[in-house]
Amino acid sequence: MTPEEKQEQMFASWLSGRGFPFVSPEAEKGYKERVSRLKSAIQLQKVPDRVPVCPITGFFPAYYGGMTVKEAMYDYDRAAAAWKKYVLDFAPDAYLGLFLDPPGRFFEILDYKLYKWPGHGTPPDTSYQCHEAEYMKADEYNALIQDPSDFWVRIYLPRIFGALKPLEKLAPLTDVVEIVMTCGSFLPFGLPEVQEALRALIAAGNEVRRWAGMLRAVDQALQGQGFPAFLGGVSKAPFDIIGDTLRGTYGIMLDMYRQPEKLQEALDAVTPLAIRMGVASAKAAGHPLVFMPLHKGADGFLSDKQYRTFYWPTLKKVITGLIEEGLVPFLFAEGSYNSRLEVIRDLPKGKTVWLFDDTDMARAKEILGDIACIAGNVPITLLSLGTPEEIKEYCKQLIKTAGKDGGFILSSGATIDNIKPENLRALIESAREFGSYS
Repeated sequence: MTPEEKQEQMFASWLSGRGFPFVSPEAEKGYKERVSRLKSAIQLQKVPDRVPVCPITGFFPAYYGGMTVKEAMYDYDRAAAAWKKYVLDFAPDAYLGLFLDPPGRFFEILDYKLYKWPGHGTPPDTSYQCHEAEYMKADEYNALIQDPSDFWVRIYLPRIFGALKPLEKLAPLTDVVEIVMTCGSFLPFGLPEVQEALRALIAAGNEVRRWAGMLRAVDQALQGQGFPAFLGGVSKAPFDIIGDTLRGTYGIMLDMYRQPEKLQEALDAVTPLAIRMGVASAKAAGHPLVFMPLHKGADGFLSDKQYRTFYWPTLKKVITGLIEEGLVPFLFAEGSYNSRLEVIRDLPKGKTVWLFDDTDMARAKEILGDIACIAGNVPITLLSLGTPEEIKEYCKQLIKTAGKDGGFILSSGATIDNIKPENLRALIESAREFGSYS
């Protein structure tokens, strides 16, 4: 099939509800209307009725449901009830599920080092925080480039999970090629400490399976009521894969100057992995949208030359690879992307969504309006500190500017956690009050 045919197949899967039963004909009708509204906006087609609205909620459902973030990460039943309550009470066109609310017990089992989370480095009522460090050393690029999977298993995972440190003792499994070269490679699996690490993996897997069952139950319940999930798969920009949690910001900034060729090789090496991640997760979900948070491409992180040299080329390859599989990259351009708009225009028409945070939406519409669906960008400061009236006025002007002729999804500019419920309600109501295309 062509990429266009594959995309239509993926949209048909999303539109079908993936086999989840609807509670009534009205719920089925509402579900299909919401997905169709989003599909039209994404593909830059004539929107049936109005601008779709899909806030990027983080832990807002937990706060709204009277829970702390820690409780949401550990009490799956209460978290599920809170997310369902949010969706049914606010009725967005699509919802973000609980994938941003990961299971705390899983991270405890494996002694996770890469993040702090409520009760483990951050207060119970605040979100988790990345703990940057050089988990990949400056002289380890060759190990990553030559065999990424081996690097992940024997070097990276033992550094970010305390319980998996014994995996450093494993031999490369690619040495298993002949009968006389086999037994020695399996010797480390006989070590008590390695066996303990494997038992930790089994326990962690069981915990994730329990959590994933809750996610599926929430999706089934909400889709049955007529509300689609907003996102299907997930991936990352290759520069962010290396810069976020391998080398860290400090490390990758030095590498651009000290070993730029090696960094370029590594970016090329992880690009197929990023494509595979997005394709596998989206197809497993039967949903075309692939969420890609863009962290280090924002204005101020990189110069224009650095962005064009190190960030954009491999990000574009990932975007193109996902599009070729019929998927829709949903790129969350965190921070400001004002200096990047001309660069990111170099993409096929109607194949991507760009969620903007602190970007000039009038200019984004002018430059990208005939190429990509844009989304955003109600400021988190306004949602946190403003009044419902101020939020509605902002949304009204935003819709007038960015929603003209379609190709726009009203959303928050950043992830929403603890704000007044009436402010989020004002955002959602604005699409219905000011977003009509009739």
